[in-house]
Amino acid sequence: MPVPQPTAAERGEQILAVFDTAFGELLAADPAAFRVKFRKMAASAFAFYRGTACLFYRDLAEEAHGGPFLDGRTGRVWIHGDLHAENFGTYMDANGRLVFNVNDFDEAYVGPFTWDLKRLAASLALLGRAKALSDDQITLLVRGCAAAYRERIRVLAGGAEGDGAPGFTLETADGALLGALRRARARTRFALLDSMTEIRGYERRFSSGGGAVELDATTRNKVLAAFDGYLATLPEASLARPDSYRVKDVVGRRGIGIGSAGLPSYNVLLEGNSDALENDVVIYLKQAQTPAVSRHVTDPAVRGYFRHEGHRTVISQRALQAHADPWLGWTELDGAGQLVAEVSPYAVDLDWSDIDDPGEIAATVADLGRATATMHAAADDSSGHSLVPFSTERAIDAAIAADEEGFAELLVEFAHAYGARARADHQIFVDLFRNGRIPGL
Repeated sequence: MPVPQPTAAERGEQILAVFDTAFGELLAADPAAFRVKFRKMAASAFAFYRGTACLFYRDLAEEAHGGPFLDGRTGRVWIHGDLHAENFGTYMDANGRLVFNVNDFDEAYVGPFTWDLKRLAASLALLGRAKALSDDQITLLVRGCAAAYRERIRVLAGGAEGDGAPGFTLETADGALLGALRRARARTRFALLDSMTEIRGYERRFSSGGGAVELDATTRNKVLAAFDGYLATLPEASLARPDSYRVKDVVGRRGIGIGSAGLPSYNVLLEGNSDALENDVVIYLKQAQTPAVSRHVTDPAVRGYFRHEGHRTVISQRALQAHADPWLGWTELDGAGQLVAEVSPYAVDLDWSDIDDPGEIAATVADLGRATATMHAAADDSSGHSLVPFSTERAIDAAIAADEEGFAELLVEFAHAYGARARADHQIFVDLFRNGRIPGL
C-alpha cells in the first residue's frame, strides 16, 4: 500500500521543524544572513534543493538504513554529503596540478554510498527540468550518470590506476570540464590579491569594504591564537618554509554562500613562499557546521572519530580528495571547530549556464558520475584512515554487480520522485517565507 503523502500544510510544518533543528541557533544569532540565504533559495527549485540537505536527509532517514545495495560495508562509506550537479569544480592540488573534481566538503561524513548518488540524481532531475528537458531525456541523463559511475567503480575495483582510470586534468578532460580547467589556468594569484588587498607602506594589507570587517583587538588575538593551533594540523610537507606562515593582516568577512549563512568567518593574509608581494596567500577560517547526514547516522564509531566539526571536515576532505589543498587544516576558536583553507585563485565552479545542448549535458553528467566514483574509491583502507578499513570500490562493485539494471532503475525512480518533491517543497517554502511564517525572520 502506498504511503500517504502529507498535505501542503503538513509538509510546511515538517519543513519548519527541520529548519528549526538545522538552522535555529545560527538563525537566531544572525537573522539578516538567513534572510539573504532564503531569498537565494527562493530563486529556483534547484537553489532551494542546494540549501536544504537537512530536509533531504530527513526524508531519506524515513527509509530503512538498509535497502538495495547496502550492507555492513557499503552502508558506511565516506560520502560527500551534499553531492549535487553544482558541487563540482577545479582546484590546484598539492603537486601544482589543476584538477577538476568534486568540491565543497562541508557536509562530508560516513554513511550509505547510495545517499550521495540519490542526492546527485535528484539534482539532475531538477537541472534537466530547468533546461526544459523531457522526462525521458532526464531518465537518459540519470542512466548515463549511473552507467559512468558503475563502469568507473568496476575499473577501480579491478586495480586500475593512472591511464586505466584517469582523473580530469588539462591533459585528460574535454568539453565543459576542460573549459573550467582552462578558465582556472587563466586566473592569477595577483588578480585575486588585487581584488582583496592593497599595498600600504611597502606591505600588503586587506582592503576595506568588499565584505571585509575590521576586528577589535580581542577578536584579532583570538584569531591569531587559533591560527597558531592550525599550524600544528598541517602535513610536514606544507611547513617547508616557516616564513610562509607569517601573518600580515586579519579581517572578518561577510557574504559567504547559501550553505554557510550565519557562520563566523575570517580571512588571514600570509607571507607566502617568497618575499615577493605577489606570492602572498589568503586563507580563511570558517566555523564548521554540523553535517545534515550526521543527524541520521547513529554509529558510535563514526560519531566518536572526530574531535569537532572542523576536524571532521578536513579529515573527510583529505580522505575523499587526492592531493588536497596543502593549506587545508583545522583549529578551534571560542570552543568551536574551524575549517582552514586557502582562498584559491584557481577555484572555478562548473558553470551550467552555457551547457544547453542535450548531448553536451549528457557528456558532462557522465563525467560527474566518473568523478563521484573516483571520490568514493579514494577514502578507504588505502587512505591512511581507520574509519573505513576496507576497499570501498570493491565493496560497491560487488553490491552493484548483484543487480546491474536495478542500480540504474533505483536512481532513475528516485530522481523523478524526489525532483517532483523538491519542486513542490520549493513552492511551499516560498509561501512560508514571503508570508512571514519562518520564526525569527
